[in-house]
Amino acid sequence: MTLSGVSMPVPNDLADMLARVALRDRAAFSRLYQATGPKLFAICLRILKDRTEAEDALQDIFVKIWHSADRYSTAIASPQAWLNTVTRNHAIDLLRARKPGGGDLDAAETLADDAPTPEDSAVNASEGRRIDACISALNPPRGEAVRLAYVEGDSYIELSQRFDVPMNTMRSWLRRSLIQLRECLSHG
Repeated sequence: MTLSGVSMPVPNDLADMLARVALRDRAAFSRLYQATGPKLFAICLRILKDRTEAEDALQDIFVKIWHSADRYSTAIASPQAWLNTVTRNHAIDLLRARKPGGGDLDAAETLADDAPTPEDSAVNASEGRRIDACISALNPPRGEAVRLAYVEGDSYIELSQRFDVPMNTMRSWLRRSLIQLRECLSHG
């Protein structure tokens, strides 16, 4: 698939690259970097708003990907969604680290564990099913556009090209779809 002359990897290619990276295949790692680096850099830049910091973050992110590629599972998320999540989480951690006054380390021992409880996990799974059901109720191309925008991280430009609609039409699709999702979620 191409986007403005740039070849976009298909999910199966990314999954294969991640599997090979988990086996420490340097050539696959290089291909993964070439295929996803620009998009992941854009996520870093959007969150951090500083080019130098985004470049440093991207380097750290690919080190994390190299070391944790064996943790990726197609049952959890698409390869691009997993890569986007690793990127967003790292960039957000950097933002949190910027905050002044890191606090008293001794007090940190008394903080509660942030890990979700079994009850929280059950509620999150239930919410995920509700969201999936509401997205499924949307017009199929619009539901797919919402998923690609908010799970996969595709931009308006990528979506408008993929669905062959003007960018303003894509913005309208997403805005109206989010309104429908909000209404659907409020009823249950």
